[in-house]
Amino acid sequence: MGLVGVLAGLGVLIAYAYRGWSVLLLAPLAAVVAASFSREPLLAHWTETFMGSASGFLARFFPLFLLGALFGKLMEDSGSVTAIARFMMRRLGPERAMLAVVLAGALVTYGGVSLFVAFFVLAPMAQELFRAANVPRRLMPAAIVLGTSTFTMSALPGTPSIQNAIPMPFFGTTPFAAPGLGILASLVMLGFGLWWLGRATMAAKRNGEDFGGGTPAAADHLATDETLRQRAVTAREFDPAEIVHGKEIDTPPPITLAALPLIAVIAVNLAMSLFILPALDTRYLAEPRFGGVSLADVGGVWAVITALACAIATVLAIHHRRLPALRTTMDAGANAAVLPAMSVASLVGFGAVVAAMPAFAAVRDAVLGIGGGPLVSLAVATNVLAALTGSASGGLTIALDALGATYMERAAAIGLDPALLHRVAVIGSGTLDSLPHNGAVVTLLSVCGATHRESYRDIVMVGIVGAMIALAAVIALGSVVGSF
Repeated sequence: MGLVGVLAGLGVLIAYAYRGWSVLLLAPLAAVVAASFSREPLLAHWTETFMGSASGFLARFFPLFLLGALFGKLMEDSGSVTAIARFMMRRLGPERAMLAVVLAGALVTYGGVSLFVAFFVLAPMAQELFRAANVPRRLMPAAIVLGTSTFTMSALPGTPSIQNAIPMPFFGTTPFAAPGLGILASLVMLGFGLWWLGRATMAAKRNGEDFGGGTPAAADHLATDETLRQRAVTAREFDPAEIVHGKEIDTPPPITLAALPLIAVIAVNLAMSLFILPALDTRYLAEPRFGGVSLADVGGVWAVITALACAIATVLAIHHRRLPALRTTMDAGANAAVLPAMSVASLVGFGAVVAAMPAFAAVRDAVLGIGGGPLVSLAVATNVLAALTGSASGGLTIALDALGATYMERAAAIGLDPALLHRVAVIGSGTLDSLPHNGAVVTLLSVCGATHRESYRDIVMVGIVGAMIALAAVIALGSVVGSF
């Protein structure tokens, strides 16, 4: 009966989340359903297990949600994201429209700009470029996904994405874990995705297909669509309702000034991870008042927090005159972090209750018993949980909360570098999270004026198949030569 309860709770969560119900309500309800079937104490699991795990997630990662959303909103309203996207698209032009959209998306998201901010800025420009090049509109979502939601989210070393930060406390790693394998995976994703999109473009031209119709949804409409909003906030780290708040300047800054905050993110992240933090005396962290932790437990998160804080300071220093409603912009950025963070924390709380059920032992043993070693079973666990929750960050945290310590023990026993576990876990979480019900997918299709029937096949190829190939390559090479 315990396993039936777990499945029943999961069914409640998936079914009603797809209908747009708030995860803040569904996750504790699903946890109570799972616990009731196992005849476990309901109130104890809600207030202690569920809330303990959810609050632990917020304690670790809410600063990243807050600073990431704030940075994204400042970059949007200062015109910096627009300036960078226009620069890439003008330099490459309509004849290389696909590459321009992909690289523009990659540049802004690797620099720390929130995904939904990138969506709302890139889509109108991509529409102009695709129309000029007579490339079908239906390929726009896949091009944006390839640039914003694949290698810059999970594979490229140093990416400040929340997904890349989550494994760091579990494995004692940094944002630059397994850099060689991360670069390899990035090249595989980018190369396969561009090949597929080029192939699709040529096929469309042979068939006489033009830009086509379709009406993009306005930002204010998407911001007030509560069903879409509830799906979106579990998928990514920015509440789309805050897109319409604040005021974007009409004249974007020069490209050099626009790109400077992105450079600050990358440079400070690298310096903190590899040079500054390792040189500090952090023995005070072992004191009970700081939780008795070590630098390995917090250093990775500290590096990303510092990088985002420095980037925010850079935006304010060089663009303060281009932010006509600074307080409104900053309030919107801060508010945009709250619902996504609480939603993912609620998913993590549900996962903790499920992991505490006696029946979960059979699930854990089945996952750990998958052939191919810990890398394969870790990849399967993160893939499946990201698919079921519709959230890469939620699925990844649930997997590592339940199994992270076991994977570390197994890695130590066979001499496997935890950096390799980090990279496999992050890439694995960013594959099947792009299923049709994913909030980011639904939002992007609306922004581009496309439908699942028109565009989802190409999203699958660049966002799921390409990532799967990269994941397989990392596992195969890492198993032979280790992390590098």
